[in-house]
Amino acid sequence: SGALGGVNKEFVFTPRVDNQSHCFTGISSIIDHACSGALAEDDAVSIVALFDHEEVGSNSNEGAGSPIMRDAIIRISGCFAMAEDSELFKIGLAKSLLFSCDAAHAIHPNYASKHERNHQPKIGKGTVIKTNQNQRYATNCVTGFVVRELCKRNKLPFQEFVVRNDCPCGSTIGPILAHYVGIRTVDIGIPQLSMHSIRETCGVKDLFTNFQLLNSFFRDGLKVLSSISED
Repeated sequence: SGALGGVNKEFVFTPRVDNQSHCFTGISSIIDHACSGALAEDDAVSIVALFDHEEVGSNSNEGAGSPIMRDAIIRISGCFAMAEDSELFKIGLAKSLLFSCDAAHAIHPNYASKHERNHQPKIGKGTVIKTNQNQRYATNCVTGFVVRELCKRNKLPFQEFVVRNDCPCGSTIGPILAHYVGIRTVDIGIPQLSMHSIRETCGVKDLFTNFQLLNSFFRDGLKVLSSISED
């Protein structure tokens, strides 16, 4: 079972922070969005999708590599047309944005050299935006901007992470969904230590600010996205 720790109870010690932490913040934020009254003014369709088998490749009938996400969007877009309309589905994809939320590696005090000097995520300092030019993460200049802008508008902390060039880089379901669904994607996550151990460690504050970020995404994310002029 999990426990709070640290001088000020600022840490969470529990198994499966990666990735049940974002299952929690994602579901909590969409419930809050639905109950806040903002849903009545929301002309977008908001989804939280939780997938099995992320740690073993996602290639299963309920994993991110399956057709389930694309099929869900096709069926939802069909609810807004009198007859089957593939063009409506394509327009919907072009106007959509996906947050791929998966825990990030915080800098370890004993192995600080494993991180780039300007890319050292710290527990308690906010959600991490993850970027990789080899597409191990799906973040690009547009999708990364949306997260930064939402954080700035709502006075939320955020951090940047790019893996060292001479180190291998893990991946997420972000590139998988971006490839199979064709939706613009950004990879983010709260920082943690001891990933995949029986006592993973993350910050209480990061869970709360991540919840606030996702809530702001449901409320204002597409407004920020539509304000961007891409030439």
